[in-house]
Amino acid sequence: MKTFLIKAAAAGVAVFAIASVAQAGPIEGACLESPRDAANRALCACIQQVADITLLNNDQSLVASFFKDPNKAEKLRMSQTKRDDAFWERYTIFGDQARLSCTG
Repeated sequence: MKTFLIKAAAAGVAVFAIASVAQAGPIEGACLESPRDAANRALCACIQQVADITLLNNDQSLVASFFKDPNKAEKLRMSQTKRDDAFWERYTIFGDQARLSCTG
């Protein structure tokens, strides 16, 4: 019985952890899943809060993809389209604000 309760508790914790990542915004989720040593729940949540203020919804999905493929950001930065330039301007503001708000 004791083993069953321990396994049930562990399963509950795992479900809670998965659910909290699933409820996170796209950037927070990508941050939490990243292998970076500095990634933690508080930092990733802060970055998501800044993203919610400074980025459009589709911008957030794009930025989240940068966690898995940082080279994608560089390619986009080098793009010469007006759309990409406008995104990069928003992304720069987001990055600056995240640094000011989320780092100690």
